[in-house]
Amino acid sequence: MKIKYLAAVLGSALLFTANAQAEMKWSSFRLSYIQADNYKVGDESREVLTVEHASGHNWGDNFFFTDHLMFEDGTVSNYFELAPRLSLSYLTGSELSAGPIKDVYLASTWEGGDSFDNFLYGVGVGLNVPGFQYFNVNLYQANNEKWENDEQITFTWGLPAEIGGQQFLWDGFLDYSTSSQGRESELNFTSQIKWNVSPLLGLSKSQLYVGIEYAYWTNKFGIKDMNERNPGLLVKWHF
Repeated sequence: MKIKYLAAVLGSALLFTANAQAEMKWSSFRLSYIQADNYKVGDESREVLTVEHASGHNWGDNFFFTDHLMFEDGTVSNYFELAPRLSLSYLTGSELSAGPIKDVYLASTWEGGDSFDNFLYGVGVGLNVPGFQYFNVNLYQANNEKWENDEQITFTWGLPAEIGGQQFLWDGFLDYSTSSQGRESELNFTSQIKWNVSPLLGLSKSQLYVGIEYAYWTNKFGIKDMNERNPGLLVKWHF
């Protein structure tokens, strides 16, 4: 069996096993809409509907999202990622936190689109960074279906702030992938700056944000000099 399929089966087994004995510590469900006009590869203008779910458990954490992309010519495409991480503290029964480190994880990600599946596996750390809700770093070996395998480092973060009595949130990710045969190294730095308008609308059980997403993407999809600098209007609902 190929490593990537073994990784997928193992990841699924870990999830089902963990869920059977899981203690959920927190969860978040989010819907968002983005409209932007400076995409590279395909139509420059498109709309994106995104569904996200993140959760923390005694066994680790998990993040899932799916993008539904709508193009000007009426065509659509879909992309998703499923990224469970298994806590080594949970596996060993001992506390692994030390100084700035919250925990160490076995990390995995399944990337899927309309015609491909990639499987990433490696290690991750959760960090205690002052002011941040979360700050994570994952190191992956990628097993890619359509191109040569490579390595990837991923950073994710969330930083809340209060300015003039208003609540803001800056969050996002940075992916850096190494070069491989026929593909350039790739950097995708995408973040969102959002203003929580829920208090103005009297919403107490959910958070409605408006703001901007900005994608800074170098060698998009590993294509040399395919550089995207793309601001987009954003509406995002956390509940």
